[in-house]
Amino acid sequence: MLQHFKFTPMFENRQLPGWNISFFYRNERITGEYHPDGRIVWMSKQPDDEEAVKKMIHELMLFHVYD
Repeated sequence: MLQHFKFTPMFENRQLPGWNISFFYRNERITGEYHPDGRIVWMSKQPDDEEAVKKMIHELMLFHVYD
């Protein structure tokens, strides 16, 4: 489970898509960039079970951003 999930726009002009994301997963802080096409670029060490984490992130972004 992801804890303390946060996202902020990458650009001052909020019309431009792209978000910086950060969260804790298994007691490790993980950061990355979430792109409009669903691609995630990890800025920190990528999670061991990357596919499961990506699925959780996509669900959160759909709920918070694209709602």
